[in-house]
Amino acid sequence: MKMKPLGRTGIMVSELCLGSMTWGTQNTAEEGFEQIERALDAGINFIDTAEMYPVNPVSAETIGRTERIIGLWHEDQGRREDYILATKHSGEGMMHRREGVPISSKTIPEAIDDSLRRLQTDYIDLYQFHWPNRGSYMFRKNWTFDPSDQDRASTIQDMEDCLGALQREVDRGRIRAFGLSNESAWGTTQWLEAAARTGGPRVATVQNEYSLLCRLYDTDMAEMSVNEDVGLLAFSPLAAGLLTGKYQGGNIPAGSRMDLNGDLGGRKTDRVFGAVGAYLDIAQRHGLDPVHMALGWCCTRPFMGSVILGATSADQLELALGAVDVTLSDEVLAEIDKAHRAHPMPY
Repeated sequence: MKMKPLGRTGIMVSELCLGSMTWGTQNTAEEGFEQIERALDAGINFIDTAEMYPVNPVSAETIGRTERIIGLWHEDQGRREDYILATKHSGEGMMHRREGVPISSKTIPEAIDDSLRRLQTDYIDLYQFHWPNRGSYMFRKNWTFDPSDQDRASTIQDMEDCLGALQREVDRGRIRAFGLSNESAWGTTQWLEAAARTGGPRVATVQNEYSLLCRLYDTDMAEMSVNEDVGLLAFSPLAAGLLTGKYQGGNIPAGSRMDLNGDLGGRKTDRVFGAVGAYLDIAQRHGLDPVHMALGWCCTRPFMGSVILGATSADQLELALGAVDVTLSDEVLAEIDKAHRAHPMPY
């Protein structure tokens, strides 16, 4: 398992990160425990969660359950020092947390209090804002994105206020590093500049969706990442399971995300199955498992900090872990580029 720097923090994380968003809905607590232990045994030292997890669906009854599951594992195993823990502060509109108010200097201490209590730990290694207060073009909103109603001055002031609150948490030893999620190049750059002005914690990472099928990060965000040492934490690297091939031919396995969420959050389109087919063909021609190819390709990207993988079964996790042993040839990479040009932005 390769280790990579977490921005400029001095923290090193594994190139694969264990995601947890199904623990408490699609997975039991015991299955979550097993996934943690198997991942650590395989060399993963990085686990990502969020105060709003689990998903599929998000509900008032289950919100916070994933952090509690991790906390129960801490209580039982006492291995907090064995890995890097990341969680997220929910943003505006999440009505099950703080009645949906935006992230602010006032909400940060309370949110951290609650996460620390559920996680049964004294500190969070990477504290992330789940989405920007001003909105985001992620989750298929790029098709209709319109920033014209944003107020630049209030956005910058809010960033500076939040950085002040975050620095106080760093000083208290409750968080070690700060990250963003579902952010843009402009937004990330403004956070970096605000941190330089105020002395607040510098952005270490951005957690955005990224896969063979979703490559919005490849241009402006990639340039920002490389120049500013802000790595991508890629979520949905298997495109919610599409890139495994399990949904081809109209198949909808019982208990799968498509079974629970019919359009996979807008990823199920008329064009997506043709794109998936092109990548499956490449994997078959070169004797590769499509999961290994999809994850391995993400790991080759020059801006990648860590690739977040999730699993709802032990077999899925075991298969994904095998990606670290696969090296993609120049021929495979060239064919992937060709397929991307033929099937750009299928959702």
